[in-house]
Amino acid sequence: MSHGADAKKSIFLALGANLLIALSKLVAAIVTGSGSLLAEAIHSFADSGNQGLLLLGLRRAERGATPEHPLGHGKAIYFWSFLVAILLFGLGGLFSVYEGIHKLRAPDPLELPWLALGILLFAIVLESISLAGCLREVNKVRQGRSLWRWFRETRQSDLLVVFGEDVAALAGLAFAAVAVALTMVTGEPAFDAWGSIVIGALLMLVAVGVAVEVKSMLIGESVSAEDRQAIAEFLTSRPEVKRLLGLITLQLGSEVMVAVKAEMREASSADDLVSAINRCEAALHERFPAVRWSFFEPDVK
Repeated sequence: MSHGADAKKSIFLALGANLLIALSKLVAAIVTGSGSLLAEAIHSFADSGNQGLLLLGLRRAERGATPEHPLGHGKAIYFWSFLVAILLFGLGGLFSVYEGIHKLRAPDPLELPWLALGILLFAIVLESISLAGCLREVNKVRQGRSLWRWFRETRQSDLLVVFGEDVAALAGLAFAAVAVALTMVTGEPAFDAWGSIVIGALLMLVAVGVAVEVKSMLIGESVSAEDRQAIAEFLTSRPEVKRLLGLITLQLGSEVMVAVKAEMREASSADDLVSAINRCEAALHERFPAVRWSFFEPDVK
């Protein structure tokens, strides 16, 4: 439930890096004729589009509640993150595979391969800076979990997409550099073509992984097991609550909805019971600031 990470910092950092990388790759791909570089250029332009859509999603998610959307628009970020995974990661991957197959069928020798390799190394440096910035934000919220566990459990789809994109970008750059280097050494352009195919396959693999995780958020996920346990223990510890009977949580972007059913301590009147419930809700909101909506039902069963 913690959303201490400033995802916008990671997004803007990745956007600036990707635009510089994309332009340098495109120029180098045109000059050298490298399929791997062209695939990487398309990948970087697609990643720039990723960040644009994520920023749009964050802005849409900040809109407040309306009669049509009484729980606000927080889940909008899940929709835009899912769109990024499907359209940009997926189509970018398909294009890279297509470009590699085309190069295999009609191979062209690389021109100025040192330029291509230099651009790739430059891109690796920039992408490493972007990934380091993303990891700083991830480390604020992963609470000692491994990166893989955080990837599977996080409710921050925007940070998840940026992390997946940065990891895929660095791996893709490494493959492209190896492909270009092998082409330089052997004079065989097929290595460059296979580099493009591997990059495309990698992008599609990341697309599937990110899409699966975001789809679960889009359908509707509770807060993490640890956060749910913390909320349950907090409510049970309240002097007004005799026994917790039921607890439902729902993550709505950076905000949370909580529905509680509890057996309350005996009250002298209906007004006292209402006051006890109000105190519990106020304390809940103070202890867990991400809880935007709470619904409290007293019961005896």
